[in-house]
Amino acid sequence: MAHLSLYRKFRPATFDKIVRQEHVVRVLTNQIERGEVGHAYLFTGPRGTGKTSVARIFARAVNCERPEGGSPCGKCPTCLALAENSLDIAEIDAASNNGVGEMRDLREKVQYPPVSGRYKVYIIDEVHMLTDSAFNALLKTLEEPPAHAIFILATTEPHKIPATILSRCMRLDFKLIPEEDLEKHLAGILDEMGRPYEREAVAAIARAGAGSDRDMLSIAEMCLAYSDKLTYQGVTSVLGSADFMTNASLVSAILTGDMPAALAATEEALSAGKGVGVLLKDILAFLNEVAIAKMCKNAEKLLALPKEFYAEVERIAKASEGRAILRATEIFAKTENELRFASSPRIALETAILRAALPRTDLDTDALLLRVAALEKQLAALAAGAPVQAHAQPAANAPAQPAANAPAQPAANNAAPKVPPAPMDAPPVDEPPPFDEAPPWEDAPPEMPEAVPPETAGAPAAVSQPSAAPAQASAGKAPDDSPEAMFGLFLRRLRKLPKSGVAYALCRDLAPSREGDVLVLTTDVKTVCDTLRSERHSAVMREVFAELGVEKFEVRYSAPERHEERDGIRQLKQDFSDYPIEVK
Repeated sequence: MAHLSLYRKFRPATFDKIVRQEHVVRVLTNQIERGEVGHAYLFTGPRGTGKTSVARIFARAVNCERPEGGSPCGKCPTCLALAENSLDIAEIDAASNNGVGEMRDLREKVQYPPVSGRYKVYIIDEVHMLTDSAFNALLKTLEEPPAHAIFILATTEPHKIPATILSRCMRLDFKLIPEEDLEKHLAGILDEMGRPYEREAVAAIARAGAGSDRDMLSIAEMCLAYSDKLTYQGVTSVLGSADFMTNASLVSAILTGDMPAALAATEEALSAGKGVGVLLKDILAFLNEVAIAKMCKNAEKLLALPKEFYAEVERIAKASEGRAILRATEIFAKTENELRFASSPRIALETAILRAALPRTDLDTDALLLRVAALEKQLAALAAGAPVQAHAQPAANAPAQPAANAPAQPAANNAAPKVPPAPMDAPPVDEPPPFDEAPPWEDAPPEMPEAVPPETAGAPAAVSQPSAAPAQASAGKAPDDSPEAMFGLFLRRLRKLPKSGVAYALCRDLAPSREGDVLVLTTDVKTVCDTLRSERHSAVMREVFAELGVEKFEVRYSAPERHEERDGIRQLKQDFSDYPIEVK
């Protein structure tokens, strides 16, 4: 007997053997048991999900004399007759019989009654390949078929079928099969065959099947021919994937910004004979595993990797920023689409690796946020008194001088604050650098002082300060009730809100002051004032100020000449304090 492929040898013969697709099976079995079988069906869905198998089972079930649970019994004379080549069940491949002549021939033959059963069933596979003329020839038969005829149309592209055909069919959509069900199906087949296997190997084959049972069985057959025992290493070799540790070192170098190591790992993978497209898919798959390991509590169960491999994935996930993983995935996903049109695929891949490994050379939002996050880690380490070690993080070479001079909290005995040792190129401790060189913090370390926003740095102090203000200023902290401190808190909270980048950038140009219980924010740019007064931005500002307990605030426009006028009036009142001066 000739060798049969796994997907042919283990093709299901009854509805209970169908992998998932319970919604389709339930509709068909209920119709069979109630005797309410339709005359035309449309089976749609991805390849390898069971459309043809269900059509064959249904064709035998509607003719079975004693169906069992809606499935053919396989024992009655009709089932035995239909098990062999029968004229009552006709399968037509529309890809090779797509002309109007074939459909006219079908229209003539459908008039003849069945030979052994009650129905003649026509299964037309890949029906979307029919020509317009062939669809028109089939239309009349579908509209008014003989009582003994049933049509089952199967396709992977239902959008190519005319609406006149769709409206005359009962449409049943087949879905992709989950990996867990594919694993159970493959493990049951291997147990039946008596072939040893590793659980991780079965999981890898199920993932490679991508929801298609037939694709999974075809891959499994190749892997079984590779070695007597189904192993994870054998599966990766058959699939053509790069070595796991090579992929791990490459992705780890990308996420930590180690460009030389990333390029070395790329060269190692490509020199081993792996294609550029294959390596790119491996990188995307590994990044997906790292993301799952970082975000999901049951990641080990979901990934189903060997223990030593999962330990490596988990280590990389813990050492990487979530935003870096997302940014790298987006870069390589975009490169996968561009690779089809690239004249030099290798250069395109290496360029994507460089972009992902060097966020400090990229000016998009995610790259800037990664650089800020790396700086914040160094600032926190300096504030705690720990020396910053050079490493390969994306922003490791960014200057960290501002944090070197941040004073620590004073001790309970009013001793002088301890300042951590500054780097060699940092400015002197007694001359703190301007704050606008430091990145805005999202979460300040507990021992760090409240930072003054860039726009308020260097602003003149209030006319009347409480007696405690000098002590607080000496500790590096603005008074809690000062407009500058309140506005600094406002900026830090505004920056955390999604889609607030425009408002945050505009608010940095405002100068805070207080008039009674109203916090006044002044700008000398009229466009900034008008934009912040719009409903969109004012609502965001109102929300943030409400969290800080500020009920009244106002954005004002003050032209430069108005500043000079106010300064002149103030000087005039000081010079002639004995005389009443009224400004009109």
